[in-house]
Amino acid sequence: KMASTAAGKQRIPKVAKVKNKAPAEVQITAEQLLREAKERELELLPPPPKQKITDEEELNDYKLKKRKGFEDNIRKNRTVISNWIKYAQWEESLKEIQRARSIYERALDVDHRNITLWLKYAEMEMKSRQVNHARNIWDRAITILPRVNQFWYKYTYMEEMLGNVAGCRQVFERWMEWEPDEQAWHSYINFELRYKEVDKARTIYEKYILLSLTFINLKNWIKYARFEEKHGYVAHSRKVYERAVEFFGEEYVDENLYVAFARFEETQKEFERVRVIYKYALDRIPKHQAQELFKNYTVFEKKFGDRRGIEDVIVSKRRFQYEEEVKANPHNYDAWFDYLRLLESDAEPDTVREVYERAIANIPPIQEKRHWRRYIYLWINYALYEELEVKDPERTRQVYQACLELIPHKKFTFAKIWLLFAQFEIRQKNLQAARKIMGTGIGKCPKNKLLKGYIELELQLREFDRCRKLYEKYLEFSPENCTTWIKFAELETILGDMDRARAIFELAIGQPRLDMPEVLWKSYIDFEIEQEEFENTRNLYKRLLQRTQHVKVWISYAKFELSVDGPERLQKCRQIFEEANKGMRSCEEKEERLMLLESWRDFEREFGSDAARERVRKLLPEKVKKRRKLTAEDGSDAGWEEYYDYIFPEDSANQPNLKLLAMAKMWKRQQAEHDDDGSSDKAPEKSPEAEDCTCCSFSKEYVLFMQPENDELKSEILRKFEMN
Repeated sequence: KMASTAAGKQRIPKVAKVKNKAPAEVQITAEQLLREAKERELELLPPPPKQKITDEEELNDYKLKKRKGFEDNIRKNRTVISNWIKYAQWEESLKEIQRARSIYERALDVDHRNITLWLKYAEMEMKSRQVNHARNIWDRAITILPRVNQFWYKYTYMEEMLGNVAGCRQVFERWMEWEPDEQAWHSYINFELRYKEVDKARTIYEKYILLSLTFINLKNWIKYARFEEKHGYVAHSRKVYERAVEFFGEEYVDENLYVAFARFEETQKEFERVRVIYKYALDRIPKHQAQELFKNYTVFEKKFGDRRGIEDVIVSKRRFQYEEEVKANPHNYDAWFDYLRLLESDAEPDTVREVYERAIANIPPIQEKRHWRRYIYLWINYALYEELEVKDPERTRQVYQACLELIPHKKFTFAKIWLLFAQFEIRQKNLQAARKIMGTGIGKCPKNKLLKGYIELELQLREFDRCRKLYEKYLEFSPENCTTWIKFAELETILGDMDRARAIFELAIGQPRLDMPEVLWKSYIDFEIEQEEFENTRNLYKRLLQRTQHVKVWISYAKFELSVDGPERLQKCRQIFEEANKGMRSCEEKEERLMLLESWRDFEREFGSDAARERVRKLLPEKVKKRRKLTAEDGSDAGWEEYYDYIFPEDSANQPNLKLLAMAKMWKRQQAEHDDDGSSDKAPEKSPEAEDCTCCSFSKEYVLFMQPENDELKSEILRKFEMN
């Protein structure tokens, strides 16, 4: 047996290894190869001639020869089933059915699990109209190989073609006991439907959908429901859909089931049921699995719904989006705000409350105010919703109280919450509770905003005595706050108590530390001016000038004297300018001194005489360009920088420089007259302003003999001289 097996195998020749891979000297083209192959066809042996059998003896010899060849092939390798099939088909062609049957049986003894062998055997019997033999073969095949669906299909087809409906049904029943795949069940159902057996088809569907979960598929439930609908059993179809929804539950839920159910109800004109189905499904299916559901729901509302219905679809879709966002990041307060805003516009109060409770449960993990700023607005919106939309004051009060209990007041607080809570109690006409809330807030965590809000609240209630007490508390808490002093004084002014207002201002300017003293002094001065207490105003200016020599104070003082009606107002204003000029001679900020002189000049232009204007003009400084050496951070030389400086005539240290500049201007005029010797007219003189900006150009020899203390000016003039 081993020898015959080895002889039957095809030996594969070994591939020769090419050691020399260099190209051959004579190259052969593809055209030569094709031509040689064509020429060699002539050398092929011709096929043997056809044999014609003339009598029975020759036929028997031929049969004996063929049978001997087939038997030899089978003996050589019994496992090659194709030899058996060829042998049996040859016998079948000679109408030797009994011999062919014997060959098939011998082959089945060799390999009874060969599917082709069984098919060929049964087909031979059917061709020979041996029905019982064929039934016998199919029975044996499905008994030995029950999982081969092809046998069952062929067997049932044969029985149906023979008109044996009962036998075919019996074969199907035997097949269904093996719980085959989906196609087999549908074949059985289609068989029953061909013979109008709807009840039996329904029974088959019931058996199929109640199989174990391994074979359960949602589309089979849908097919079952459509089967009932197709045959006019609407109630049965609806019941199938309802059973499917209950059977799969929320664990194995699928959007396709609800889409099919909704479409079924849509064909039955049950639009309200369709809407309920879609909403029920959207509440239970995750958003990423419900895309088709949203799409169909939108199409349905566009076809049969009103504007409200379409908006509901869009709202539902956005709700799912927000749910996914807040599940992904519960501390994304912006997503909560958008979600709640959407719900407040449409949802029931209980639903909105539930989402608010979920949102405020996400407390920031770190007790730092910057992390709580967005979170606290959830509480504010919650309270406002309860008050304005639901109109439930008691629940609003509970929301505010819960929020205040949650905030860590020892580390930080939110004055907005205290103020909103107090304002809510006032709207409820519970003034005592509002004051208690504000008092508690100030006691736990005094803040500027909280105190301001409490004072504004009492002002609106016209409780001025309480306002005074609150201002006193405020100033005890923050004595450096100038705005509070000013507001306190303004309150007393409104109430007509000028002495108290003046005393408050006096206390304020007497504080050792203030955040905006200039604003406070200005308010005090404006207060005295409004009261037309000009002498007090002058005293205030004098006291202020003892503390600061700022140029704006001098200018304001001068403008004040100018604004006071009186015969000596111009003289007093001029006197203040003179005092300011004397006081600011030692000032290092030359721009401020220039500002004072320019203001004085504007005053003299409007109210002064020519002599006074000339006097002020002579006090104006000369504008000169200078250079200074720059030093880098590491101490190295960084070059030179040009800048403008002002030289005031009144300064004794600048007298030599001014004398030098005057001589330079005179020399320049002489040079201009000498250049125009041919003309009778002199060149027009330049204005003093132009001379101020004119480059000093005169003899180099004169510059070299300048005084040593004028080295900087000397270098500047020499540089200009070289440029000219």
